[in-house]
Amino acid sequence: MTEPGSQIVPHWNEACEALLRADPVLAGLIRAAGASILQPRNDAFYSLSRSIVAQQISVHAAEAVWQRLTAAVGAMTPSAVCGHSEEALHGCGLSRRKASYLLNLAEHFRDGALAGKSWDRMDDEEVIDTLVEIKGIGRWTAEMFLIFHLLRPDVLPVTDVGIQKAVARHYNAGERLTPDELIAIAEPWRPWRSVASWYLWRSLDAIPVEY
Repeated sequence: MTEPGSQIVPHWNEACEALLRADPVLAGLIRAAGASILQPRNDAFYSLSRSIVAQQISVHAAEAVWQRLTAAVGAMTPSAVCGHSEEALHGCGLSRRKASYLLNLAEHFRDGALAGKSWDRMDDEEVIDTLVEIKGIGRWTAEMFLIFHLLRPDVLPVTDVGIQKAVARHYNAGERLTPDELIAIAEPWRPWRSVASWYLWRSLDAIPVEY
């Protein structure tokens, strides 16, 4: 739950109240998180860039790479990233593939292919379909964009390693579940599965997840 003065996702308190009633396990995770909440950012390029950096690595590793990247690039804008070579981005700790993806994303924004998109007019699957056409962006990265930038309330990233690990730990004695089993467990969380996902991530890491 939130404290006075916190920046708040519009549906956050309503979602928490519903989840507290719907699932006693999740209720415990929400209470344990205290006043910590998702911090929204109104910057599509920042959100997608951070998600690319975080692909397939831990929250702590992603934070370390991100700090080195922002120290080298400065403000994370498309023009600033485009001003650096793939080799320079690789030197910040990105794999060569991710460095290529980040430059490609920056070029899409700089050239206007993404900057003017009316994301709010698209449903979740339309957003995903648009983003996965870009090199380096798969469904997971698009789902992070939906949750952290567009603040869509009911996204469940079933392929996310953190979600899989948290559900296994809190619901199944440490044993991983299949995607279908995970979807079934998450059914009581509708229409607030994004918020539930955030608290599952929060249960694993002292550093709140942000993209």
